[in-house]
Amino acid sequence: MNPFTKRTIEIIQSIPAGKVMTYGQIAKVAGSPRAARQVVRILHAMSQKHNLPWHRVINSKGQIGLREEAGFQEQKLLLQIEGVEITNESFINLAQYQYHPERSAADDFL
Repeated sequence: MNPFTKRTIEIIQSIPAGKVMTYGQIAKVAGSPRAARQVVRILHAMSQKHNLPWHRVINSKGQIGLREEAGFQEQKLLLQIEGVEITNESFINLAQYQYHPERSAADDFL
């Protein structure tokens, strides 16, 4: 497994319940800011194998990005169960729910 993939999996696993991260944010934290689409591929290929909380990853607009209805509804339900409020059917307030692992790690040293 390449280092970017390994780091991406670790980051996704670290997203706490009730929080979300964007594909691009994960790519940046994993060390490749322009690799948001690669994060999508990793989620698609490895969510089941690594038991990833895939539902906590959304697009940069703060929106559930799945187009397929069953997957969209499943992601929405899983987020709502965790206490994430969804507005206008698919939007999540990033100011309220976005997880920032880079801040969390820095806070450990304060």
